[in-house]
Amino acid sequence: MIFVPSLHRCLAALAAMCVLGLAPLASQAQPAGADGDNFLYRAVAGDTLIDLAKRYTDNPANWITLQSLNQVADPTRLPIAKQLKIPFALIPEVPAPATVNHVKGQADVNGAPATLNSQVNEGDVIKTGPNGFVTLQLADDSAMSIPPGSHLVVERLRAFKGTGLIDSILDVRSGGLESEVAPADTGVGRFEIRTPVSVTGVRGTRLRVRSAQDGSQSEVLHGRAHLATSGKQAAVLRRGEGAATSASGDFLGVRPLLPAPQLAAPTRGGQGWVTRFPAVPGAQAYLVQVAQDDAGTQLISSKRFDSPEVTYGAQGTGTFYVRVRAIDGDGVMGEDAVLSFPGQPALSTAFGLPVFTGYGDAVALRAD
Repeated sequence: MIFVPSLHRCLAALAAMCVLGLAPLASQAQPAGADGDNFLYRAVAGDTLIDLAKRYTDNPANWITLQSLNQVADPTRLPIAKQLKIPFALIPEVPAPATVNHVKGQADVNGAPATLNSQVNEGDVIKTGPNGFVTLQLADDSAMSIPPGSHLVVERLRAFKGTGLIDSILDVRSGGLESEVAPADTGVGRFEIRTPVSVTGVRGTRLRVRSAQDGSQSEVLHGRAHLATSGKQAAVLRRGEGAATSASGDFLGVRPLLPAPQLAAPTRGGQGWVTRFPAVPGAQAYLVQVAQDDAGTQLISSKRFDSPEVTYGAQGTGTFYVRVRAIDGDGVMGEDAVLSFPGQPALSTAFGLPVFTGYGDAVALRAD
């Protein structure tokens, strides 16, 4: 019977280890995100710098660099929960293809029609037609929505080995890109959107970038981004800020995003739904997007209006979402206002397929 108290003490100690995070499961990797050019790792019981260097950089000798960078006195005994920096420059990269998770209208990848659930790889070229939309999902669940009339080249599409963080560079030759980067707030190794006159780099951000002949615009809805122009100017964009760059690469300044329009409840009109609202001070026009989801990643239409009275609609049953944003004189777009509305049923065949007009539009049903 002497062994019973000892057994109880062992079980109690094991329970305490679990509470403190010292159980065997705690020895698994503990990624903590990213900070600038470094991957962040939170130490657990049993970690050593040599093991971490081998695990993340494939070179145990890099423990010396990690010791200096993190000011560690004993590389074999790391304090539990200590946050360590591991330079991304030391971490090998692996391919990380994106997946097409939404496509509407004309959207091509390398000249062939984009298809749902197909892969997009480094080096691919994406183009959308006048009514085309496509959304990509990256390896870390970042979403990239590409609107009509866009030409985008995937320059880099990789992930840092073992970290769950991406390294992606998208070149927007024309058109735009709306992105929600690292939605789980895990950070990002690198995510850059380039245009002919600017480079916008983000670290966990909801970001919009557009490129046209008259220059480019960048807007940050969440997080922060670093903007550099071809004219060798730079700025940091924080949440709720935007900036424009001229066609010659001149920086046109950071400014607060225009506020979201104060939308009235939609009413039925001859061309679908109608929404009126007070003009937004400083607005030159308004962009109206319709999406199948409230996050706006599954777009089905996009149209520009010059006055604060907009019309929109969607063919099909269920709930749709309209997003309205003001546009200033430099083309910088403001915060979104969002309304939900019901779609309009479409005529279908006996097999449940929609009936289309000669122009490729579904025949809508209307109650008179």
